[in-house]
This record gives sequence, C-alpha cells and structure tokens, in this order.
Amino acid sequence: MLVLSLALFAVKAFALVDCLTRAPARFAVADTLPKSSWLVILGLTLAAHLVLWSPLSLLNLVGTVAALVYLAQLRGSRV
Repeated sequence: MLVLSLALFAVKAFALVDCLTRAPARFAVADTLPKSSWLVILGLTLAAHLVLWSPLSLLNLVGTVAALVYLAQLRGSRV
C-alpha cells in the first residue's frame, strides 16, 4: 500500500508542477478548464492526499482521476 500511495502522490505532484509551468494560453487551445481552476483542483487533491494517506480512500481516488484527466487533456494534446 505504501508503494501505491507514493506512486499516486507522484502522479498528483507531477500534474500540479506541470500545471504551474504550463502557459495559460495552452489551456484555451486545448479547450479545457482555465489554468486557475486546474491549479485549485490539483492543489486540493495533493493536500488531501497528504492528509488522507490511504490510496484507496474515495477522496484520493477522485483526486487521482482528476490528475489523470488533466494529464490526458494537456499533456496528451499536441498543441
């Protein structure tokens, strides 16, 4: 469980750092939520993971899905 929790934490942290470094115009081109919305969502999911370290808690699973959606939309787009 510790390895799974660390891996999911790393995914969320990577998504947050990627969001911080990505230009705001890229969000409009990718036709997704604005950068500020993604920063709030990803920041809250990372904070929740620190508080509720169990990787199988509902809040952590929702946060992982949010991070994966962000990565699929912004990192997966070729814009």
